[in-house]
Amino acid sequence: MSIAGRMAPTLITGGAGFVGTNLADRLLAMGRPVLIFDNLSRAGVRENLRWLQDQHNGSLEVEVADIRDADAVNRAVAKAGAVYHLAAQVAVTTSLQDPVQDFQINALGTLNVLEALRRHQPAPPLVMTSTNKVYGNLNDLGLRQTAQRYVPAQPAIRANGVSESRSLDFHSPYGCSKGAADQYVLDYGRCFGMPTVVFRMSCIYGPHQFGTEDQGWVAHFLIRARAGATIEIFGDGCQVRDILYVQDLVNALVIAVDEADSLAGHAYNIGGGPANTLSLLELLALLREQRGLRPATRFSPWRNGDQRYYVSDTRRFRSATGWKPTIGAPEGIKKLAAWLDELDQSTASAAPAMAVRQ
Repeated sequence: MSIAGRMAPTLITGGAGFVGTNLADRLLAMGRPVLIFDNLSRAGVRENLRWLQDQHNGSLEVEVADIRDADAVNRAVAKAGAVYHLAAQVAVTTSLQDPVQDFQINALGTLNVLEALRRHQPAPPLVMTSTNKVYGNLNDLGLRQTAQRYVPAQPAIRANGVSESRSLDFHSPYGCSKGAADQYVLDYGRCFGMPTVVFRMSCIYGPHQFGTEDQGWVAHFLIRARAGATIEIFGDGCQVRDILYVQDLVNALVIAVDEADSLAGHAYNIGGGPANTLSLLELLALLREQRGLRPATRFSPWRNGDQRYYVSDTRRFRSATGWKPTIGAPEGIKKLAAWLDELDQSTASAAPAMAVRQ
């Protein structure tokens, strides 16, 4: 379908991934055209793309290209009325194995997007998804350990989580590459007057997530448990994260573009907040309670860059927009499990060919 005669599409880099699929689905349902830019390298993304095209009857435009290709990025940005930059290398472990590739995708890829936007002034709004890893290991947080979780000693951290006032402390090549991208996005906004917003995200989960032990741990645990496979836990399992159901993240992403003029120039912590926290051991207990799943576990040493405790203080974004999570952890995990059940029950017939524009 040609974009002629339509409003300019919203460009989503990495748009066939987990978050991008849910975001594209929402925007298309709202009647907003979408251009997905993705190299289709990650497991599950082709299935996501087929699902999107089935749902939206071929109304989706797709560019199969790599974020490291500056010319391809420039051509895609030239069409866009708004940009969500989600394309990334997402695992600390992978960054330790190949730091150069990690830098090229996360830092240089983001710079390609920013330069393309700078060439096409007035630049459309840009929302870039960063990570809580920009705050480092958080080893200075005073923690006490209970049977199933770590608990911060500081009442303010217990009540609210980690705020954006926390000093940046990049740790691991992944932390450095995403941190550099995070800062470039904010500085391009400042230097070139571009409406840029950064989301420093915690753990997102939900449908269309094919989680692994390196990224997407909630889905990974559920997938492994349903298969009766052993789950490997790095550390002691008491590490705590706040988790956010993907539809709540999509709500925030839509708001960020729609209100970019007032939000621009800032980074916002986005996650489930203190009301939606789980340790790894607590998630296993919840899977036993909800689904009767009792997977075998194997414990391995802590990995480089692991945080024992991270919970997002989301008050800055909530104060600016009124946004807050609406789906709690138990409900969200039931929804993810239901999606996995539906996936299992889907027919094994050959998928239709994808309409892809090169």
